[in-house]
Amino acid sequence: MKVAIVGAGVAGLTAAYHLSGLGHQVIVYEASGYTGGLASGFRDTGWEWSLERFYHHWFTSDNAIIGLICELGLADKLFFERPVTSIWYKGRVYPFDSYLRAMLFPHLSILDKLRAAPVAVYLRFLRDWPRLERYTAHEWLTRWMGRRGYQILWEPLLVGKFGEYYQEVNMAWFWARIHKRSPRLGYFVGGFQAFLDALTERVRVQGSEIRLHAPVDRIESETSSIAPGRVVSRLTVYSKGEAETYDRVIVTLSPGLLARLVLELPEQYLSGLRALRSLGAVVLILALRQRLTDGHYWINLPKGEGFPFLALVEHTNFIDRVHYGGDHLVYCGDYLKPDHEYFSLSHDEMLARFLPSLKRFNPKFTPEWVRNSWLFREKYAQPVPGVNHSYNIPDLATPIKGLFWASMSQVYPWDRGTNYAVEMGREVARRALEV
Repeated sequence: MKVAIVGAGVAGLTAAYHLSGLGHQVIVYEASGYTGGLASGFRDTGWEWSLERFYHHWFTSDNAIIGLICELGLADKLFFERPVTSIWYKGRVYPFDSYLRAMLFPHLSILDKLRAAPVAVYLRFLRDWPRLERYTAHEWLTRWMGRRGYQILWEPLLVGKFGEYYQEVNMAWFWARIHKRSPRLGYFVGGFQAFLDALTERVRVQGSEIRLHAPVDRIESETSSIAPGRVVSRLTVYSKGEAETYDRVIVTLSPGLLARLVLELPEQYLSGLRALRSLGAVVLILALRQRLTDGHYWINLPKGEGFPFLALVEHTNFIDRVHYGGDHLVYCGDYLKPDHEYFSLSHDEMLARFLPSLKRFNPKFTPEWVRNSWLFREKYAQPVPGVNHSYNIPDLATPIKGLFWASMSQVYPWDRGTNYAVEMGREVARRALEV
């Protein structure tokens, strides 16, 4: 078959890898000048390794992407470390990445801890997640952990991640975060972009064509009868003024972009796409001349503490700064509604918003520490899963025969990430072959 894949993120590349490996002709369309999507990286002068535009790591339970890395013969490039993950509470940073550290946290009473610990263990080992999606995380955790334990430990995470939607997020999504996460975090020698480059090269070696700087304008379908009782559907992809026809098309973009590209989709299906809510991501990356925190990799920041962002991630407290020319690399990141002002403020305006708060992590910090900085924004980065969300997720096969859609909106109950993008890419490739 001749297959078009729209989007060269991890899901699109994985689908291309599997389909081309089976001998199908695959053409990948990518609007940007690089592959990898949200997992892609960049490299500054003097850096040996690339750095992700949006912070990334893997867990030891991420079997799909670990399996793909091994398939590609790159297992020796994958490694795991145990950096310190922490929370900010009342002006201080507390390591919070093990049951022992959680039990030593001084701002919960013995009763609070006795209620919280069994809940964490229960969620860690629970398999039957669908029954949890009937409840919001807000109500379920308040009931079983107690109001104080929930308000100190988990409510700030939900508020920071989902903003005004935080009380609507269902408990199955929260379960997935506890169930799959590991204290040891994985990374790839050379950065995620090194892995993506290797996957991209394998896809090309298998015969696929990857067209960069090739945005798709629209997709149209046509059904024709070639014999009595035999109907063939063909799909035409329009890009940069040229049209090309395919047997299958796989779109790996946001629901909004799918709706704009395929005008023939039925109204009921379009209504379902429009109902899928999501938040965007804004990340300011700083290359500092000095270390900012005392060994903390990830610090979750409650919105109520007055920080202008959700999380501070000091990447070089996880990966040695020797790979980045000695720079200390810090992410300041947030999830926000796509109409938030952070998506329109200039780079300098964002620096003015974010830099003053860094003195709270290190009183010695001054703007002169900043050697360089980069600002990245993406309006489709974090789906919002409401109660009984599984009933709202569109199937990978759209109502148009031969047209498939695979996106982070469909990886539920798991959180978006490269591991689930690999799973999605494999599954949509399999489904495309069944039609």
